[in-house]
Amino acid sequence: MRIVITGGFGFLGRQVAEALLERRTFDGLPIDRLTLADKFVPDESPLTSDALVDVVQGDLTEHLGDLFTESAPVDVVIHLAAAVSSECEADFDLGMTANLDTTRALLQAARAQSEAGGPLVRLVLASSVAVYGSDAALPLPAVVSESTLPTPQSSYGVQKRICEQLVAEYTRRGYVDGRVTRLMTVSVRPGKPNAAASGFLSGVVREPLAGLPAACPVSPETRVALASPRRTVEGILRVAQAERGEGKGQLTGNIPVNLPALTVTVAEMLHTLREVAGDAVADLVTLAPDPSVEAIVGSWPASFDNTRAAALGLSPDPDFASVIRQYVADHPAAVTAEVPAATSID
Repeated sequence: MRIVITGGFGFLGRQVAEALLERRTFDGLPIDRLTLADKFVPDESPLTSDALVDVVQGDLTEHLGDLFTESAPVDVVIHLAAAVSSECEADFDLGMTANLDTTRALLQAARAQSEAGGPLVRLVLASSVAVYGSDAALPLPAVVSESTLPTPQSSYGVQKRICEQLVAEYTRRGYVDGRVTRLMTVSVRPGKPNAAASGFLSGVVREPLAGLPAACPVSPETRVALASPRRTVEGILRVAQAERGEGKGQLTGNIPVNLPALTVTVAEMLHTLREVAGDAVADLVTLAPDPSVEAIVGSWPASFDNTRAAALGLSPDPDFASVIRQYVADHPAAVTAEVPAATSID
């Protein structure tokens, strides 16, 4: 069993890789090789010290020949590499190349492998809640499900939607076994801020917990759909390993799975931060409206019907306090604030 993770040294790529290395199996089979493909590879990483791990560095489209080889065919691809929302809005060509062109090239390489007699690749695409948006002719319903027509209102959302359709078509034609997970905004992400429009939804917690100021670019009344890193990784791997069929716990059809969402307002997030970490931490957050960010984030739905995910045994985070405490437990070196321990962390 050989698994490739694109964006393997990104935040989610590392988390998925760590989960697989801890288990050493995928879908009941032992993992023989885990290839992490990324443009940027750190000089030192605990991942590279594992005997199962090898690395392919560089632009993905230029290294497909290094990923798909006759001597080491690919069984599974978890496709996480992407340009994120705000940078796609700022640079249209970057988004089209990094998201759309790269995904199509990856699908073609997987198709070529199977048509040459190699294994059928199970390809898992990480899509996004950004595929949804409220169009003047078709406003979003109060609660969104997989049956809601996606009408994305950003370049990133459009690119992800096209990729979803490509995965479905390659699956229908029998070229790959494609699965699509639509990720909610992941909070709280560790590390430095990225160029995602949703990045502040981690920053307003992460920075204050480290004793640093943070700006909130949207109205506190803005409602958002969130998922913790642990729940996100669990969802990706559950969809990736689900057996196809109509029974309980099986993956039905080729439509995407919206991963479970915790719905909160930004005001509720900040109030919870105050309750969990205290006034001195919460007071480090200031309101700094940014219409461009608010336009993107405000176009995304906030309430989801989690039925399809629940059928696979997935559930949302119970509350935002558990999300904050999870971050504190997982990244103690990044937290300078005194955060009382909870009796349990979900």
